[in-house]
Amino acid sequence: MNDEKRIYSFIGLAAKANKVISGGELCEKALRGTNVQLVIIAQDAAENTVNNFNDICHKKSVTPIRFGNKEELGNIIGKAGSRSVLCITCKSFASRLQEMIAVQ
Repeated sequence: MNDEKRIYSFIGLAAKANKVISGGELCEKALRGTNVQLVIIAQDAAENTVNNFNDICHKKSVTPIRFGNKEELGNIIGKAGSRSVLCITCKSFASRLQEMIAVQ
Protein backbone atom coordinates (compact mmCIF):
# COMPACT_ATOMS: atom_id res chain seq x y z
CA MET A 1 0.00 0.00 0.00
CA ASN A 2 1.47 3.37 -0.94
CA ASP A 3 1.84 6.25 1.51
CA GLU A 4 -1.14 8.25 0.23
CA LYS A 5 -3.49 5.26 0.59
CA ARG A 6 -2.16 4.61 4.10
CA ILE A 7 -2.87 8.23 5.05
CA TYR A 8 -6.40 8.06 3.66
CA SER A 9 -6.95 4.78 5.55
CA PHE A 10 -5.72 6.35 8.77
CA ILE A 11 -8.08 9.31 8.29
CA GLY A 12 -10.88 6.76 7.78
CA LEU A 13 -9.88 5.05 11.02
CA ALA A 14 -10.03 8.39 12.85
CA ALA A 15 -13.49 9.00 11.37
CA LYS A 16 -14.69 5.59 12.59
CA ALA A 17 -13.40 6.52 16.04
CA ASN A 18 -15.52 9.69 15.81
CA LYS A 19 -12.45 11.95 15.93
CA VAL A 20 -13.06 13.81 12.65
CA ILE A 21 -15.19 16.88 12.00
CA SER A 22 -15.81 17.68 8.34
CA GLY A 23 -17.07 20.61 6.32
CA GLY A 24 -16.31 24.30 6.42
CA GLU A 25 -18.97 25.52 8.82
CA LEU A 26 -18.60 22.69 11.32
CA CYS A 27 -14.82 23.01 11.28
CA GLU A 28 -15.01 26.78 11.85
CA LYS A 29 -17.34 26.17 14.81
CA ALA A 30 -15.02 23.45 16.19
CA LEU A 31 -12.01 25.77 15.88
CA ARG A 32 -13.79 28.33 18.06
CA GLY A 33 -13.73 25.64 20.76
CA THR A 34 -10.56 24.08 22.11
CA ASN A 35 -10.66 20.47 20.96
CA VAL A 36 -9.17 20.67 17.43
CA GLN A 37 -5.64 19.27 17.16
CA LEU A 38 -5.08 19.33 13.38
CA VAL A 39 -6.78 20.78 10.31
CA ILE A 40 -6.48 19.06 6.93
CA ILE A 41 -7.24 21.24 3.92
CA ALA A 42 -7.66 19.55 0.54
CA GLN A 43 -5.10 20.39 -2.14
CA ASP A 44 -7.93 21.35 -4.50
CA ALA A 45 -9.83 23.51 -1.98
CA ALA A 46 -10.84 27.00 -3.09
CA GLU A 47 -8.32 29.75 -2.39
CA ASN A 48 -10.82 31.56 -0.11
CA THR A 49 -11.23 28.40 1.96
CA VAL A 50 -7.47 27.93 2.23
CA ASN A 51 -6.89 31.55 3.30
CA ASN A 52 -9.80 31.51 5.75
CA PHE A 53 -8.65 28.34 7.52
CA ASN A 54 -4.99 29.35 7.51
CA ASP A 55 -5.99 32.58 9.29
CA ILE A 56 -8.22 30.81 11.82
CA CYS A 57 -5.58 28.15 12.49
CA HIS A 58 -2.90 30.77 12.99
CA LYS A 59 -5.06 32.60 15.57
CA LYS A 60 -5.83 29.35 17.40
CA SER A 61 -2.29 27.89 17.18
CA VAL A 62 -3.56 24.83 15.31
CA THR A 63 -1.53 23.26 12.52
CA PRO A 64 -3.13 23.34 9.05
CA ILE A 65 -1.89 20.71 6.59
CA ARG A 66 -2.64 20.49 2.86
CA PHE A 67 -3.37 16.93 1.79
CA GLY A 68 -5.50 14.98 -0.66
CA ASN A 69 -8.43 16.03 -2.76
CA LYS A 70 -11.95 17.00 -1.76
CA GLU A 71 -13.69 14.02 -3.32
CA GLU A 72 -11.40 11.43 -1.73
CA LEU A 73 -11.54 13.10 1.70
CA GLY A 74 -15.35 12.98 1.57
CA ASN A 75 -15.36 9.34 0.49
CA ILE A 76 -12.86 8.13 3.08
CA ILE A 77 -14.86 9.50 6.01
CA GLY A 78 -18.12 8.10 4.64
CA LYS A 79 -19.79 11.39 3.71
CA ALA A 80 -21.66 11.95 0.48
CA GLY A 81 -20.00 14.62 -1.62
CA SER A 82 -16.68 16.31 -1.26
CA ARG A 83 -15.06 17.80 1.86
CA SER A 84 -12.54 20.65 1.61
CA VAL A 85 -11.67 20.71 5.30
CA LEU A 86 -11.34 18.09 8.04
CA CYS A 87 -10.57 18.70 11.71
CA ILE A 88 -8.94 15.98 13.79
CA THR A 89 -9.95 16.18 17.45
CA CYS A 90 -7.66 13.52 18.95
CA LYS A 91 -4.06 14.41 19.76
CA SER A 92 -2.66 10.95 19.01
CA PHE A 93 -4.43 10.70 15.63
CA ALA A 94 -3.28 14.25 14.80
CA SER A 95 0.35 13.53 15.71
CA ARG A 96 0.46 10.35 13.68
CA LEU A 97 -1.15 12.01 10.65
CA GLN A 98 1.37 14.86 10.80
CA GLU A 99 4.20 12.31 10.80
CA MET A 100 2.69 10.32 7.94
CA ILE A 101 2.07 13.38 5.76
CA ALA A 102 5.52 14.83 6.46
CA VAL A 103 7.20 11.60 5.33
CA GLN A 104 5.12 11.39 2.14
